[in-house]
Amino acid sequence: MRDITPETAEASFVPSGRRRHRKAPQGGRGMRRALVLAMAVPVASVALSGPSAFAADKGVGTTAKDIAELDADDQQMVANLEARVIDQRLGSDVSGVVLDAESDDTLWDHNGATALMPASNTKLATSTAALTVLGPDHRFTTKVVYGDGTLTLIGGGDRTLTSADLAELAKTAIAGLKAAGLTSVKVAVDDSLFPEPTLANGWNTGYYPDSITPVRALVVDGNMVDDTSLDAGQVFAQQLTADGITVDGDVTRATAGSGTVPVASHESAPLSDYVHTMLKTSDNNMAESLLRMTALGAGQPATFEGGTTVVRQVLSEKYGVSLDNFEIYDGSGLSRANRIPAATLAEILELLTLPQYEDTLSSILDGLPVSGEAGSTLGPEWGRFDDANSKCAVGKVHAKTGTLTGAIALSGLTQGKDGKWKVFSFIENNSTANASDIKDAMDGLAATVNGCWA
Repeated sequence: MRDITPETAEASFVPSGRRRHRKAPQGGRGMRRALVLAMAVPVASVALSGPSAFAADKGVGTTAKDIAELDADDQQMVANLEARVIDQRLGSDVSGVVLDAESDDTLWDHNGATALMPASNTKLATSTAALTVLGPDHRFTTKVVYGDGTLTLIGGGDRTLTSADLAELAKTAIAGLKAAGLTSVKVAVDDSLFPEPTLANGWNTGYYPDSITPVRALVVDGNMVDDTSLDAGQVFAQQLTADGITVDGDVTRATAGSGTVPVASHESAPLSDYVHTMLKTSDNNMAESLLRMTALGAGQPATFEGGTTVVRQVLSEKYGVSLDNFEIYDGSGLSRANRIPAATLAEILELLTLPQYEDTLSSILDGLPVSGEAGSTLGPEWGRFDDANSKCAVGKVHAKTGTLTGAIALSGLTQGKDGKWKVFSFIENNSTANASDIKDAMDGLAATVNGCWA
């Protein structure tokens, strides 16, 4: 649990910890949100069925406060956003929303209810559902069982499994085989945890295997191959052979029967670490495994449809997030059929500012790339926050990137010039400008919210 400092109430939170008390919103949209959140129970076992009167009452694209009601810093920010959102590099299909995390006010709304292709900003929804259903301490388990002369490697949805992990499984299996006087064995893989289809609606054929692989429950070293399960089985078989066990025939695919004997198992790092890595690097394969494991955790089939159904239920019925014009078909955001309004993404991010969800959702906040952070998708190696207008915001913006052909998004949080934390979401579709130029323009919008580009 992160530190609570009740003696300071000027800001609602500080990224990476040091959360401060959030002032209770009064009336209107803020009061409605307060009621929704008061009703929510922050545990993974929460029931996800049944209607939500509060969620039904909400709608995206809430009208921003009249500019005359804003303080001088926010008035300047809004004026600058109005001028900069029409930047030709962003094209005409652009939307944006800025919320005040403390007051719950919508400070600026430019087509915020318009549903656009969000690209990898979809991962914000996937992460929120996964942490809520499974819990931040959940671990994925890979198993080895033996029966009828066969060692079967059983996938558990762990996209972080490494060759070293398989080597430990092989070592334990070899000890058992030798103790039983066995020197040869067949090897099979069981990836039946994730049923077909392995490819989502809206994925272009050019996406795999470079950006995504067919979704299977077993993979080693994140290898980008068509059949990650057989690939992992072959690595496992090679490790057995290297230690004196003869592998009889080729690695095959099979479903482990109930009469098999457990031999070895490996547990992943906690889900909080998994989410952190997935968001920092925008790992598509990790997101898709996570979507399916979330479906299983909620009692749904481990399919794209099962996973996206659970995401919708969690967002609307637990957190009261509006799903007006919300459509998703995968967990990573690669689907070109996905549509999410900027206002909805801002609502999801606003949950990170609420103390009652810190224990559940803090790894999303920690996992958001930071402007200028090497090794993340906002790092200098990606040309982010490096032009004259946005480099003043290096280290000050925490945001999820999203990039597809014809779609670029940036949604996150930053501390405004007035010292208050702002939640923002910007999405553009169909701009004909160069992608790097679009990103520069979008980074400039984030720097505008921060106030350093005044």
